[in-house]
Amino acid sequence: MNCSRKKIFLLRCVSLVLLQSIACLVRAATPLEILQELDDYPHAQVISSSDEQVIDYELGLGSIKKVRGVWGFKDSERLTGHLQTYTWQIVDGFSSKEVMQSLQNSLEQNKDASVLFACDGRSCGQGAQWANRVFQQRLLYGREDLQRYRIYSLQGPEGAAYRLVIYSAARTADRQYLHVELLQIEQ
Repeated sequence: MNCSRKKIFLLRCVSLVLLQSIACLVRAATPLEILQELDDYPHAQVISSSDEQVIDYELGLGSIKKVRGVWGFKDSERLTGHLQTYTWQIVDGFSSKEVMQSLQNSLEQNKDASVLFACDGRSCGQGAQWANRVFQQRLLYGREDLQRYRIYSLQGPEGAAYRLVIYSAARTADRQYLHVELLQIEQ
């Protein structure tokens, strides 16, 4: 192995250990700690974030499609609460799919998390609509066959209810994005 291949191999090994560490932390973490762990992930650069109170915020529980000339979800729910959003660019040769899969694996082991809807690729609908209409982040528009969308219901401490939205998009090999929304539902 030449020097550059050894460096790449070592970088991938270290990163795999970090991904597994994140997975372990997410299992024991509250929903808010999940966002912090992802924010601290060394191969993710924050592109945008927001923190706001929302009223009747629409969350997609189905693919996005055009019906009678209007774009909308096949199914959705509207909730009121506190919304935190993050968009990260995944760097250093990692893919948004890898990071999303690690997060999903952790969530699947959490007894207080359940999948409300999941889609991959073209079954999600048009990527441009997810990027522009749903998330208002045009940089999320990428190849439709590489997009992934998940929405989870989570229970937090003291009975708090959450919705966690995860969307991964890939424009090119070095332009990989992960978008996460965490909505703490008002009781």
